[in-house]
Amino acid sequence: MRAMAKQKLLVLDVVGLTRDLLPHAPCLSALAKEGWGAPMDGVLPGVTCTAQATLLTGALPRDHGIVANGWYFRDLAEVWLWRQSNHLLQGKKLLAELAEATPPVTTANLFWWFNLHSGATVALTPKPLYPADGRKIPDCQSDPPQLRDELTAELGTFPLFQFWGPTASIASTRWIADASLCVLARHDPDLALVYLPHLDYDLQRYGPDDPRLPAQVAAVDAEAGKLLDAARASGRSVVVVSEYGISRTRGAVTINRTLREGGFLSVRDTPFGELLDPGGSRAFAVADHQIAHVYVRRPQDLAAVQALLERTEGIERVLDEAGKRAAGLDHPRSGELVALSARDRYFAYHYWLDDARAPDFAPTVDIHRKPGYDPSELFFAPGDALLKLKLAATLLRKKLGFRYLMKAISLDPGLAKGSHGLLPAGDGDAPLFLASDRFDAADRVAMTSVKGRLMARLSR
Repeated sequence: MRAMAKQKLLVLDVVGLTRDLLPHAPCLSALAKEGWGAPMDGVLPGVTCTAQATLLTGALPRDHGIVANGWYFRDLAEVWLWRQSNHLLQGKKLLAELAEATPPVTTANLFWWFNLHSGATVALTPKPLYPADGRKIPDCQSDPPQLRDELTAELGTFPLFQFWGPTASIASTRWIADASLCVLARHDPDLALVYLPHLDYDLQRYGPDDPRLPAQVAAVDAEAGKLLDAARASGRSVVVVSEYGISRTRGAVTINRTLREGGFLSVRDTPFGELLDPGGSRAFAVADHQIAHVYVRRPQDLAAVQALLERTEGIERVLDEAGKRAAGLDHPRSGELVALSARDRYFAYHYWLDDARAPDFAPTVDIHRKPGYDPSELFFAPGDALLKLKLAATLLRKKLGFRYLMKAISLDPGLAKGSHGLLPAGDGDAPLFLASDRFDAADRVAMTSVKGRLMARLSR
């Protein structure tokens, strides 16, 4: 690999930022005026893990293997979402190539996904602790390991419960921004990747046209502004990307209930509610916002499952092998079929037919145990006058070291007013590419070209 010059670069991933929202972000708007900005042609599905994998490899899911935020691991007969190991990411990876440059390019990966053991010079990623007594303790993991201790001492514990869940807020994005400032000052990496997730929360809670959104765009813009100021002061070039736009929605498609009622999905009945039996099911879906990978065990069931889904209200299209190939989703991790929701709908994982038989984790925030996306995790259960008292009692059990279930959310999957996953309807809700100078200006940008653009900027 050719030698890389020392043009230092800061890359901000401002999730959910679109052209329609940019006027509410004065700092980011000023950056675009100084340099340039353009809509990005994204990938299917437009979800965090897939988009970031494409940004960092320049490849489609058929090559990098990140077909969604999670998938069915056929060799384990288990569904896993939000895994963090960089070994799951296939293809030629940006950070690995930079580490092999002559001389090596120093990098910082600050909360982008697939960050564990990625080869970054400095890495920081959310990593809660799970003691044997069942508690979940907020924490993060770093490389070098002492960085986590230094940041915790300076900024406090990473606010995990403000990173996702009903209390998700600007607090987690502010912590990430402040931690990133510390890393820039102390480690001065050639390339710094920083993830700012705040817009994801209220865009999904309330929808993109809600009157509360401008203030939230301004809030994340203020955190981005601190990093932009630091970059200007140190002579860093800046690139800002987003992953997807969010569409207004009006309810969930419970695709697994449809498959169960059709006789394809199997459950295991336990004292703790019904559990999905992926390996025993003839067909089931891993719901992920506006797409769902549908795993069909027997080839002779494919036509019947596809026909059932195509006549299900709220499902716009079902991709077969040819459809997956055209979309760049023809990877072994993908389902035999891939369902796409209507633009004003989304998929939810719910598979039980009676709420009395819901699994015990259903009313909790548990992204690793649930076999698919649960939109209700961003909301406290509505209509429960005693909820705060119940949660206080549960927190007391936690502090005393007892096992507990934090039953905070609703079993209603239809609360979210915004979702993502489909390709954008137009440039107004497409992801963005912004840059601090006109080095590689273009009218529009392919997400698959971003890796090459970053490498070109580093080698100027």
